[in-house]
Amino acid sequence: MSDSDSDDYSATVLGSHWFSGPQPTQQQTRIQPQEAVPDRVEGSVLRFGPGVTAAMPAPFPVVVAEPVPRRRLGEWRRYTLAVVVLLAVLAYLAWQRYGPAIEVRDVTVATADPKGPGCDSAADVVAVVRTNGRPGTLTYRWVRSDGTQSEQLTERVPRGRKEARLHLLWTFRGRGTYGAEAELRLVSPGERTASTRFTYRCAG
Repeated sequence: MSDSDSDDYSATVLGSHWFSGPQPTQQQTRIQPQEAVPDRVEGSVLRFGPGVTAAMPAPFPVVVAEPVPRRRLGEWRRYTLAVVVLLAVLAYLAWQRYGPAIEVRDVTVATADPKGPGCDSAADVVAVVRTNGRPGTLTYRWVRSDGTQSEQLTERVPRGRKEARLHLLWTFRGRGTYGAEAELRLVSPGERTASTRFTYRCAG
């Protein structure tokens, strides 16, 4: 291109049809995408309708209660029964140990031989003390019709025994006949008395 030609050169403005791509319109608007709404909730996953295969995590925690296995329920029932039985046994043992004290229900006195002792022999006088079966100690003394009495004596009664036997051996010597009386005086628990009469006979 010559210098003369360059003097005649000028830029050419291209028409709008030379630009590629769609032409913008004056009323072109933007369409905002709408938020998708799930059609049901399954566990902690939101499920959408047909055509959507992806599962989105729920925006909030969904707690589903797990069913308690039947085996675990059976174990709890068995343990509960064992605990109840154990508590019942402990309560019974505590009652046996720390429950009500010994109580005397009745006292009787009699000789082992209703005929009385023979020459130069001893009379076996027996007092039967009936209790409530609780453990404890009986405190008592024997009083004889000849004006003598024993020291204060004790008898330990174990648990479960409802009867205690207290013995007095009264020895007689010589010839003749003697009317005797033996009395039991219970000091504790509770004051009670009981007595019996018998005759000593020795003719020969």
